[in-house]
Amino acid sequence: MNKVYKYFEYAYLVIAAFFTYETIMLWNKDRSQAYLFSFFVILAIFMFFFKRRFRKRVEKRNQQ
Repeated sequence: MNKVYKYFEYAYLVIAAFFTYETIMLWNKDRSQAYLFSFFVILAIFMFFFKRRFRKRVEKRNQQ
């Protein structure tokens, strides 16, 4: 089950990369939508680190 959680963690990085691409493409066309995608990039990166920390904490608790 831990491998599944690891895949979901890295899925957040893939989502962040996609939103970064969209932000770059929209920067000169629609600045307000680019800011929205930038927010999603920050949120996805935050979720990656949050889920990673939570998974490691659960693994440590299960080992004890």
